[in-house]
Amino acid sequence: MSAAELARLQFAATTGIHWLFVILTMGLVPLVAVMHTRAAFTRDPTKRAVRERMTRFWGQLYVINYAVGIVTGLVMEFQFGLSWSGLSKFAGNVFGAPLALETLVAFFAESTFLGMWIFGWGRLRKGVHVTLIWLVALTAYASGYWIMIANGFMQHPVGYEVRDGAAYLTDFGALLTNSSALVALAHVSLGALTTGGVFVAGVSAYHFLRRTKETELFGGSMRWGIWVSMVASFFVVVVGEMQRPVIERTQPMKEAVLRGSGVAEAQARLVEEHGPGDYVPWQDTMRISMDAMTIIGNTVSTITLIAVLLLWRNRLMRWRPALWVLVATVPFPFIASVGGWLVREVGRQPWLVYGELTVEDALSHVSTAALAVSCTVFIAVFLALAVTNWTLITRFALRGPDATQLGATEPLPEEPSDRAEPILSMES
Repeated sequence: MSAAELARLQFAATTGIHWLFVILTMGLVPLVAVMHTRAAFTRDPTKRAVRERMTRFWGQLYVINYAVGIVTGLVMEFQFGLSWSGLSKFAGNVFGAPLALETLVAFFAESTFLGMWIFGWGRLRKGVHVTLIWLVALTAYASGYWIMIANGFMQHPVGYEVRDGAAYLTDFGALLTNSSALVALAHVSLGALTTGGVFVAGVSAYHFLRRTKETELFGGSMRWGIWVSMVASFFVVVVGEMQRPVIERTQPMKEAVLRGSGVAEAQARLVEEHGPGDYVPWQDTMRISMDAMTIIGNTVSTITLIAVLLLWRNRLMRWRPALWVLVATVPFPFIASVGGWLVREVGRQPWLVYGELTVEDALSHVSTAALAVSCTVFIAVFLALAVTNWTLITRFALRGPDATQLGATEPLPEEPSDRAEPILSMES
């Protein structure tokens, strides 16, 4: 393999694995925030106890995924200097701003609020504690926004001018409102909610298959997960179609490949605009990824809609084939999201910054041997982290709420308005 191919493989593999952490994090945190809100403001002592256990159980799975995912995320930005120094030289003045804001504002704030939420069980008043998890959710999506702004500039560069071979930011507002970023962010957010809902529903279904005694906890979780995933999976398809006009306007070659016609015409236009070269991306990869994403998306929408109907008729928890289907559906949104990422990234090739900087020009002056070593090490480490993450999540998910460690602290004294039960109680 050439140096460029190794660098592309390394970045694609590490980013793809990291994305599996991100989509579950973004999908779970709003669900946990709603669960915690309901628990904190439920006055019935019995229901409140169940909802607190529900929050701790799903919150622990979220924290595991977030903690391991941090390690993979720290590597992402370092790869720009390692393999793609040309990108930093050309677009660093524009590209660096959203990445810095993502790191300094969103990521650090998110981590701080999450730490306070984790260690605040039994130590903070319920209003403050609930506010913290909502701030975690808000900053998680703010982090996604800044990442998509950076990626959107690579897909459709706006708000800049080129001087002496480098791009300089001239319109920060145009960068923040880039249509390629905003529509993609909506698509990603809905995909994450679908992933989180399907995950919650699938794990709950597994416990019903084991004839759990925690029927209220997992019944409530399943209903919440199915409704969220059903609504989100419908709109993720709608928003996905909304991206097509944006793609057609900004990246005609990508749209031609997805449509299956007009590729030669798009190639001729790009040659006329940018000079000789092969501007056709990997068509088979794009079409297979697009088909997989579309088929899986429609399948998840159908399954969750049927599950809602079964819930309405009070049959879902008792019909074991339906429960097995929900368990088997858990990996589907992850596969679909990786397919969507491949379509978005592969489709703009051979550009790294569309129309301005090619992959070959952005490549660092690093030997093929060095890239081969770093590629092997990075992929091995990321795979090990992914296996570790899913081993831990599976272990704690299957053990159920009795194995939950999150929030295992002594509670504060009673608030005057809630003397019937401790604010946070947990079985040891």
